Amino acid sequence: MPSILEPIVLDPRISLPRSPIAARPLEAKLPPLESGDTLSREEFERRYQAMPHVTKAELIEGVVHMPSPVRWDFHGVQHANLIWWLNSYVIETFGTQVGDNATVRFDFDNEPQPDATLIVKPHCGGQVIIDEDGYVAGAPELVAEVAASSASFDLHSKFRVYRRTGVREYLVWRVLDQEVDWFVLRGSQFERLMPDADGCLKSEVFPGLWLSVPHLLAANFRMVGTVLQNGLQSAEHAAFSAKLEQVAAQGK
Repeated sequence: MPSILEPIVLDPRISLPRSPIAARPLEAKLPPLESGDTLSREEFERRYQAMPHVTKAELIEGVVHMPSPVRWDFHGVQHANLIWWLNSYVIETFGTQVGDNATVRFDFDNEPQPDATLIVKPHCGGQVIIDEDGYVAGAPELVAEVAASSASFDLHSKFRVYRRTGVREYLVWRVLDQEVDWFVLRGSQFERLMPDADGCLKSEVFPGLWLSVPHLLAANFRMVGTVLQNGLQSAEHAAFSAKLEQVAAQGK
């Protein structure tokens, strides 16, 4: 009997089956997204898609941002009311569309996921496209965010990205500060929309999109809706909606 220290020589006529584990290469485990990661947009999307349990992550200037859990009183309710207001406008305005938490592809370093996005549909003359992957690509006409305060990066890093990439209007509802900031792009700068005597802000890009800030902050949504309906009944809104219909008809 050979010693256990002696090498074992196999009969070359014997063919051993290959191990199925050794036969296939080991697959590298995809790292999870983490706030603060510096990634390309391609890698960001690859990791994000591999984490279906994550409902919101953004790439801003090449850095991953993942928000904290959403609080009911300081974000959830406000977000729902923001979508309601914008959707009420869309229902009455041909050629427009609102998105809730939809990813927007800007460039190789920026892929935000705004709380709300309002666009003119591409076939009606809008400035975005819906790409082959189903994402909004380009700068939406209007982006809206719910933020805790002026310290939020919505008014800093995101503000600069939205301005540089050509978002035409940017609305930020600062819940803790009890303020609403609405910016319009003029040239290469964001400038504040100024309220009228009643505290109403009126979009320059979407005629008829009127927001009564005092009623919004007082949670008087019946009056928020009434003011919006006044905007929807204005001559400016009728002309805008008719223009979008005309553009769509010319493209057929």
